[in-house]
Amino acid sequence: MNHPPTLLANTRSEYIPLVVDLDGTLTPTDTLIESIVQLVKHNPLKMLSLPFWMLSGRAIFKSNIATQVSFSVGNLPYRQPLVDYLHSEKEKGRRIILATAAHRSIAESVAEHLGLFDSVLASDGERNLKGKVKLEAIRETVGERFVYAGDSAADLPIWKAAEAAILVGTSPRVSKAARRITPIEREFPRINPGGIVWLRALRIHQWLKNLLLFVPLLTAFSFFDANKLTTMIVAFFAFSLAASATYVVNDLWDLENDRSHPRKRNRPFANANITIPAGITVAAGALMVALLLAAFISKSFLLMLVLYITLTSAYSWVLKEYVLIDVLMLSLLYTLRILAGAVAINISTSSWLLAFSVFIFFSLALVKRCSELVSLRQIGGEAARGRDYRVTDLIVLWPLGIGAALCAVVVFGLFISAAETQARYVSAQLLWFVAIGLIYWLARLWIKTARGEMHDDPLVFALKDLGSRMTILAMLLATLVAHFIHIG
Repeated sequence: MNHPPTLLANTRSEYIPLVVDLDGTLTPTDTLIESIVQLVKHNPLKMLSLPFWMLSGRAIFKSNIATQVSFSVGNLPYRQPLVDYLHSEKEKGRRIILATAAHRSIAESVAEHLGLFDSVLASDGERNLKGKVKLEAIRETVGERFVYAGDSAADLPIWKAAEAAILVGTSPRVSKAARRITPIEREFPRINPGGIVWLRALRIHQWLKNLLLFVPLLTAFSFFDANKLTTMIVAFFAFSLAASATYVVNDLWDLENDRSHPRKRNRPFANANITIPAGITVAAGALMVALLLAAFISKSFLLMLVLYITLTSAYSWVLKEYVLIDVLMLSLLYTLRILAGAVAINISTSSWLLAFSVFIFFSLALVKRCSELVSLRQIGGEAARGRDYRVTDLIVLWPLGIGAALCAVVVFGLFISAAETQARYVSAQLLWFVAIGLIYWLARLWIKTARGEMHDDPLVFALKDLGSRMTILAMLLATLVAHFIHIG
């Protein structure tokens, strides 16, 4: 059935049944890929079964996955403009059918959740409802006259047979092809992820954490050494690209939990602004470049980067679900960055620095957890999803975090009095101003946390908070003066 490429002008078009696709259309995500991620997350050994299931055909493949996964559709990102349009058509008495290649268990759950559809056509263990197979099922159920809402080139045979098309997020090529074969009832344009969305997905602002690599260079006061500075810049980008790759994988791993979080639900993968395959591709590329840069520096630094990737992956996949173990691991990952910086330029690190790092980063990690629990308490929640923390734990976490902060200050005070410090700094006594600055800054973070004014990440808060920026700058200035300038 060929149609001129004009808009559907039939004023009685609302009486023609409307058939709607699910993956990529009603929701911008792919429920099959998300089901696979969820399956591997809960049972990694099942990854070995996937190739054998695929050999049995896509219908059986989808059915096997569906029986292994309890897929939640309540927090799926839906294309709200399309959903609103379907509601308006439903109110006019139009028959609306969900037809999807997704497994029937998922399709029926979506239909029940949205309350929009008169019937559901979906894949089962015998047939994969895609392309021409889907068209046959539509004709069997709806008849020859229908309007179809889809998003991809696989929908072209269905659009060709339809009375009209609703284009949802289609590429320019697919949109052009559809217009040649059928009238267009409505179009919901594709919103391509811009550079800012990708920067959020890669969490470029988190690269600032990797400035810890420069700490050994600064404490050794070797920042005027061009070779070491160049090496540290390369090391910084190696760690940053590796970190971005792990952040992407972590976001994909934690999709369901993020969608239940008041702020994390807006992350690019949680709201499906970026597709899972695109994220995996970019993450793999970033990781490859990171490893090549690390190998360029030295074999030892490459091993440090691999250790970092291994530990952060263990944290993301397993350890972050265990109370206190997660914050201990975060403090170790921060300290590991300092050790990696020392390895990159072959400078030894003092035990003072390592002890100070463990305590202060343990405190900052607890700030992060407490801020999440405070936010949860404000909305009436009781337990953090995906983490073994409850709002009632705050009574323990407050003193634990503040105690760790004070321990960091005590270690720093002992460092000032150490003989090696007295020998390296011209006016070591000025470092007590740094200690006072630490007390003020750490106390400020905890007060802001108690008030519910802390961002999920204390680093982001420190960047935005004027008081934090001024305090950190003053501490850095006092350290330089203490090293270079003789007072009294």
